[in-house]
Amino acid sequence: MTPFKGKWICREEFLKLSPINVFHREAEPDKNYSHSDALKNIHTLFKKDFIFKGAKKAIIRITADDYFKLYVNGEFVGQGPTAGYPFCYYYNEFDITKLLKIGENKISVHNYYQGNINRVWNSGDYRMGMIADLIADGEIVLSTDESWQYSPINSFSGECNIGYETGYSECIDARIVPNAFRPCCVKAVDYKFAAEPSVNLQVYEKKAADIKTLNGGGIFLDFGQEITGTLRLTALGNSGDEVIIHYGEELNDDGTVRYDMRCNCHYEDKLILGEGESDFSGYDYKAFRYVEILPQNPEISIKDITAIVRHYPFDDTACTIKSSNKILEAVFNICKNGVKYGSQDIFVDCPSREKGQYAGDMTVTGASHIYLTGDIRLAKKAIINQAQSQTVSDGILAVTPGSYMQEIADYSLQFPILLLRHYMHTGDKEFLKEMLPVCEKMLAHFKKFDRGDGMLELVDSWNLVDWPDNLRDNYDFPLTIPIGKGIHNVINAFYVGAVSQVEQIKDILGVPYKNQSNALKATFNSIFYNAELGLYVDSEGSRHSSLHANVIPLYYGLEPDGTTHTIADFIAEKGLVCGVYMAYFYLKALARTERYDAVWNTLVAENSTSWFNMVKEGGTTCFEAWGKDQKFNTSLCHPWASAPISVIIEDILGLKPTAPGWEAYTFNPHLPKDVSITATIPLVNGKTAKFSV
Repeated sequence: MTPFKGKWICREEFLKLSPINVFHREAEPDKNYSHSDALKNIHTLFKKDFIFKGAKKAIIRITADDYFKLYVNGEFVGQGPTAGYPFCYYYNEFDITKLLKIGENKISVHNYYQGNINRVWNSGDYRMGMIADLIADGEIVLSTDESWQYSPINSFSGECNIGYETGYSECIDARIVPNAFRPCCVKAVDYKFAAEPSVNLQVYEKKAADIKTLNGGGIFLDFGQEITGTLRLTALGNSGDEVIIHYGEELNDDGTVRYDMRCNCHYEDKLILGEGESDFSGYDYKAFRYVEILPQNPEISIKDITAIVRHYPFDDTACTIKSSNKILEAVFNICKNGVKYGSQDIFVDCPSREKGQYAGDMTVTGASHIYLTGDIRLAKKAIINQAQSQTVSDGILAVTPGSYMQEIADYSLQFPILLLRHYMHTGDKEFLKEMLPVCEKMLAHFKKFDRGDGMLELVDSWNLVDWPDNLRDNYDFPLTIPIGKGIHNVINAFYVGAVSQVEQIKDILGVPYKNQSNALKATFNSIFYNAELGLYVDSEGSRHSSLHANVIPLYYGLEPDGTTHTIADFIAEKGLVCGVYMAYFYLKALARTERYDAVWNTLVAENSTSWFNMVKEGGTTCFEAWGKDQKFNTSLCHPWASAPISVIIEDILGLKPTAPGWEAYTFNPHLPKDVSITATIPLVNGKTAKFSV
């Protein structure tokens, strides 16, 4: 059932265009796909003037494709929607009671259609436009229809040079007079909408922490930490004068802003002045700390500079950790900031280069976000997005719900981790039951690659193990795409672990099944556990024992009886010869084996592969890698590095639910004797845990 009475409105160029199906298996792209370059990077202003008779409460329900920013009587209201598949398209609701007045009012919507295949939206499909209803005291009093008007916004232009066709630079030409408004086109569309509105983003102004004047009238701004958002300013000069704007996560050696960023984003915008005062207001968000505003004429004056920050609702005071160990405190805070700014209307892999929701990142980021906010709605939505991707691949896509088709086997097999986590926090058996068929379909997909003894071979999606590839600890198996013959450890460890966890889900639900995990575990150990070495090896026939080949089996508890401590000693001694993503499994595996000393020492380490190394390199959010130069395109805000959040809370402080929905929990700290911690932690059940140890 549609939540809208209104009609879908669009601009004329899109009226007769049929939607393009952009969904396919990664290895089976549509070779005939094409999209008009003239219909990319399209900005449009929709508007409606109307008479309002008054109400105690007025709500506007709205969505758009690809994106909208909503204004009522010139005041910004909100933006959205979160990315969604056409068969479950998301929408927003905003209370606009205080913005309306008796008599004449105006609704304006700045719509954006990007047109590229990427991880951000389901774009590149010719789906463009919007739909809305105004609801006053429960009655629909205004809806989108032919009486609405639109005007193309031609003042925006720019190059598609941000990330993986993630975004365009924004050149705003204030000399271009807005087009005359014309009647909207009404189009029949096939969207099916989500059952309820999305959580609205938190959007607010932030002033720079430090401002300096540069030669030639330029301005340098430091916002004090990495943020996600846009920039707004006003400039006065001669018509045709230009103002160049650079953004960056870091500075060059000469103190200028590094806007050709190491993460492959070219963050350079431009304002071309018109007559009188000209406004620059960026539309699409960036990840940055520093800004340079460079007038190309020294007579240009600039004022009213502010950043407009955006992210999922986040209360900085909700979850806090204060410790006598200042390294631990600093590590916690950069991870907290990384999750804050990396949680938009989805869990983004990074808010700069990809801006997409990766399944493997969710394993780490989702765990952190739940404890930082006490809000599990974004994590639940992320799980649902993964389930929805089975309309494309039974094996579950790695990026959901964007139009970029990527499949990573390791990530798909972590789906049961997310479900069991959700269940333990909420006790929601109905959701678990709803998701069980998704698990079964996913496992059935991978079972097709059973070579006959239960082990997987030639899996038809990326076998990641870890990323970047130089942090795989010399893993002894060629991880080609597509993968070659032979079997290797990590993908099979994830598979056996997933089968075991799905059986655990069936136990919770009381669903009968024939146990498969015991036999798979025995086969896995007979092939990959080397009794002579006392360790797991990387692949069949190998004698090399990488960190990864031992971490994943230990994380799931697959190791033979009597071998746990030997394997735990091995990985503790090895240390973090892995990427920040695998570090989550590393720490959780050590905690499972009660090696809390090793967990603690890892969290407060100061070497080149440590979270504190990010702090030493000036990080205010956690990085994509252990250091800026340890990956060829490192993002300096990447919440997949936030493992310390959940590990500190669950394993060092020992706070975790032992009964679903926090009906029972443990609090069993594992701190060194000379360390104290004061913590405030919001729980999903609405309560807050506060303690000092």
